[in-house]
Amino acid sequence: MSDAPLGLPLPDAELEAWLAAGMADVERELQEAVASDDAFVADASRYLVDAGGKRFRPLLVLLAAQFGDRSAWGVVPAGVVVELTHLATLYHDDVMDEAQLRRGAASANSRWDNSIAILTGDFLFARSSKILAELGPEAVRIQAYTFERLCKGQIRETIGPREGQDPVEHHLEVIADKTGSLIAASGRYGALMAGAEPEHVELLTQFGERIGVAFQLADDLVDITSESLQSGKTPGTDLREGIPTLAGLIALASEDPADARLQDLLSRPLPDDAEHAEALALLCAHPAVMEARKEAHGWSDSAREVLDGLPAGPARDVLALLCDYVVSRTS
Repeated sequence: MSDAPLGLPLPDAELEAWLAAGMADVERELQEAVASDDAFVADASRYLVDAGGKRFRPLLVLLAAQFGDRSAWGVVPAGVVVELTHLATLYHDDVMDEAQLRRGAASANSRWDNSIAILTGDFLFARSSKILAELGPEAVRIQAYTFERLCKGQIRETIGPREGQDPVEHHLEVIADKTGSLIAASGRYGALMAGAEPEHVELLTQFGERIGVAFQLADDLVDITSESLQSGKTPGTDLREGIPTLAGLIALASEDPADARLQDLLSRPLPDDAEHAEALALLCAHPAVMEARKEAHGWSDSAREVLDGLPAGPARDVLALLCDYVVSRTS
């Protein structure tokens, strides 16, 4: 496995070395941000930080900063802010979903309880806000808008589609708010902190939104099709817990009588191992998986189109590689 971010073979050795050093700085400051003189608070706050993860959001902050002064002081702290915010949402999501696992280990809510998980997420939001206050009012405004969308997405997911609304359309709106918004903010923070041209700030924000949706759609497909802990969860976790994914929603909309059994299974949580295995096998073999994969590729291609407006160079080349990376995991 390459030491390059996300294991990607990067086309420029100098940029690769800079990104590796920048990500190391983010990791160090991330550990400092969750430190506490209260041992229990420190343990709970470090729990998901130490569990690892792709660090996709801070990586995008660092890449977006390449279009301005990448050494500007606010770039690394902004990377810490987006990762802290992401981790905070994971603590809350696991409570909402009653998840038992996160990144292959016991979730915080199952290790402790829901109250501790919620309060730990709140603690991380507070620590990210403390850093934001030092980055200035525009950074705070971006975070407020992003947090609004994160909450709106969670509410939409919880209450489900409006009467008469297409469930697939609703699902894509939820993903844009819950995942796309923070990845869009990552692109915006990196470019803004580096003093990039205003038009480049906007393009990198658009890129983040689109690649963010592709990223989540791909993650959901990996959860269905992987045979390992590739997704950081036991394969089929969303299916077991009755959490809708695009492939499942497409299969539910099928009018083919042959899909009746799969639709029955998809309409409810599946705590029974035999039913869960049956549903996973039926869904993996269903054309809905290919349709969902096509949708993920569409969002990735849309993100790639945005790059045409950015200056050519190694940073743009790596952003194009990200477009391939997010969807290649679904093959």
